Amino acid sequence: MAGNSKFSLKYLRSTQQTISDKTFTALGNLIKLLPSGTVFMFQFLNPVLTNNGQCHNINKYLTGTLIGLCGFSCCFSSFTDSYSGSDGMTHYGVATKEGLWPSSDSVGSNLSEYKLRVGDFVHAFLSLIVFAVVALLDPNTVECFYPSFESSRKIFLMVLPPIIGAASSLVFMIFPNKRHGIGYPPSHASVTS
Repeated sequence: MAGNSKFSLKYLRSTQQTISDKTFTALGNLIKLLPSGTVFMFQFLNPVLTNNGQCHNINKYLTGTLIGLCGFSCCFSSFTDSYSGSDGMTHYGVATKEGLWPSSDSVGSNLSEYKLRVGDFVHAFLSLIVFAVVALLDPNTVECFYPSFESSRKIFLMVLPPIIGAASSLVFMIFPNKRHGIGYPPSHASVTS
């Protein structure tokens, strides 16, 4: 009888680890859709501002501000892009309906091909949703804002990231991201003239 309980306990732990591994893998894939600097800043500051989940009112305000600023950064960086100028350097700008609104170093570059597209708004919205999943299911955020959610959180951790990941992947196939702006990993930048 004792052997069966050890086996079932070992099987239960193995199943929980497999579910956790799959959940964190899906969450890791979702993070690829976010600007790396924003995610790093959130992961770095969130434990400090939430006091490792032991929040007081000031911690809640500070953490809420951090989540809001990082969410804005995720959306804003969907509207940024980079280009190689005539000087061979990489420059960044913000997409507008006329083209890229750059720094003063854009002499001789055709920036009208960087106009706003519908896909930019879709990417901004999805980045915000993905960041919300990452931020609001973070253990420190859960402990700070809704500690009674802890038991239900496991279900959300298992279900929400794969669903959001699948939906985001499908939408990203329809609207591929061609921007390489601030906070996104650069790819080879072509010289536009």
